[in-house]
Amino acid sequence: MPIASEPVPDYAAWRKGVAGVLAKARRVDVAELPEEPEKLLEEQTYDGLTIAPLYTRRDERPELPLPGEYPFVRGRDATRDVHRGWYVSAFIGAADGAAANREILAALDNGISALWLGAGERGVPVAELPAALSGLLFELAPLTLAAGEAVSAAAQQVFAVLDGYQVADRTDIRVALGAAPLTSRFAGAADIELAEAIALAGQAVQRPEAVRAITVDGTVFHDAGASDAQELGAAVAAGLSYLRALAEGQDIADAFEQLEFRFAATDDQFATIAKFRAARQLWARVAHVCGAPAFGEAPQHAVTSAAMMTQRDPWVNMLRTTLAAFGAGVGGADTVTVLPFDSALPPGELGVSKSFADRMARNTQLLLLEESHLGHVQDPGAGSWYVEDLTAALAAKAWEFMQELEAAGGYLAALDSGLLAERIAATRSARDADVAHRKTAVTGVNEFPNPAEQPLSEAARQPGQVVRYGAAFEALRNRADAYLAANGVRPRALLVPLGTVAEHNVRVTFIANLLASGGIESINPGPLAVAGIGTAATESGATIAVLCGSDKRYAEQAGPAAEQLRAAGIDTVLLAGAEKAVADLSAAQRPDGYLAARIDAVAALSDLLERVGA
Repeated sequence: MPIASEPVPDYAAWRKGVAGVLAKARRVDVAELPEEPEKLLEEQTYDGLTIAPLYTRRDERPELPLPGEYPFVRGRDATRDVHRGWYVSAFIGAADGAAANREILAALDNGISALWLGAGERGVPVAELPAALSGLLFELAPLTLAAGEAVSAAAQQVFAVLDGYQVADRTDIRVALGAAPLTSRFAGAADIELAEAIALAGQAVQRPEAVRAITVDGTVFHDAGASDAQELGAAVAAGLSYLRALAEGQDIADAFEQLEFRFAATDDQFATIAKFRAARQLWARVAHVCGAPAFGEAPQHAVTSAAMMTQRDPWVNMLRTTLAAFGAGVGGADTVTVLPFDSALPPGELGVSKSFADRMARNTQLLLLEESHLGHVQDPGAGSWYVEDLTAALAAKAWEFMQELEAAGGYLAALDSGLLAERIAATRSARDADVAHRKTAVTGVNEFPNPAEQPLSEAARQPGQVVRYGAAFEALRNRADAYLAANGVRPRALLVPLGTVAEHNVRVTFIANLLASGGIESINPGPLAVAGIGTAATESGATIAVLCGSDKRYAEQAGPAAEQLRAAGIDTVLLAGAEKAVADLSAAQRPDGYLAARIDAVAALSDLLERVGA
């Protein structure tokens, strides 16, 4: 592009700088790079969307309408209380009404402003709901139920409580009954049938309060491994199925007023911001097509991702949920629930109290709202070239996925045929591969693991329904822990540093980190001369050894070192690096395998554990 027509005068200079850095890093001449070298820095999401390394005025899009106006990308409520921001929600799942009431009132006293209450098999017995809700100011704290198959009975209890509740304006009372038959069916969770949910919505329409009967729960798709566009597209497809059923007996505006959406918020803050903005745009488009554009502003409930949570080094989850809450809040979610940092573990696994974990989850949001004042500005990401571009691209991709499901006969047909599960499984496999190859880092799991962590309990090791990103590595750690319990020591490998510290330090660190992610202890005797390798191998008690050094050092010493190790009883000799570094060695001198940066670490570590009997 000629400089005269370039909307960003310094772009050419930046591009030249990028070319220089890339040429140096790749050890090539600048002339060998493509005409637009910055494209080499682009990344692809699991939806196939391109994330550019830099966004400028070149990427500018037309300004969108203000919050409260169609298509609601910038927010559904033009008059949201800036001192409140979004609603701070917490899930209460106590097993009896009195305990739930104490927990609810304590949480309200300590900062929550919305309540997500489990009932039936998910919490409070239905008959004890009035006791659980005693003292709740419904006009100040919106209520959402999670009652599964008991939702109709739970709704009647809530309606009875509301009938005896006095308030100046009953429309200030906001209740979501949480019926989710279509998305629960995908997750295999117990829920009411669609016909019963439609009947419940008919009751809700007649109530003087603002009651929404149905929750379109996109988190079930996310928890199964869906990409952002798949989560949004499947949720919109499910929403359309609800609309069709509701519209058979209700006005279309009333039908729209019976739905709310729930989506997962992840630690990818920009993706989360774009997701909630794009979700509003998608549903607004549905409302427009249905002839009710003013009713396309369904409430959004953000829940921090269960899939991103880890069992290992779970304290890092506090950072993950902080980023997720930030993204959801900036993205315009109406209500945000932060999962406790130990939610991937059984209660009490870490030896910390439930009240502590709940307080940390609650205070994460309160700090964002009351100290960072994030709620004081609606849609602060508006006008960001990156955020606007990602929002538009994500909305388009999600709409495309929704259309694919519709072309297959609609949400239920796509669910029954296996199409929906198949598409999500493909994304899950791609993500699992990235984690296994450590292209995607899960801190504390496949990167920077803590080898001193205590083994998990039997209950914690049981698989769950949520497809957690780090689960494959955590399964390796569980195997190593079982070996420790049976043998009194961890699986171990001898590190064989060759040459000076400057030569081997990077690879020693890499290998120690890699082995620890599989629960394998590294024995590092320090720099070794070839003559001392046999002694170090015998003293280590290990049957696996890893040569660590520079490629130049490998050419000189890898062969003799491998011979020394095998003579000392080492069964498996590995090399930190690529096979090409020892291509000239004889078959007898070559290592048995190679541990490089982009190997399938799950497969490699699993093989090593098998070799030691773990």
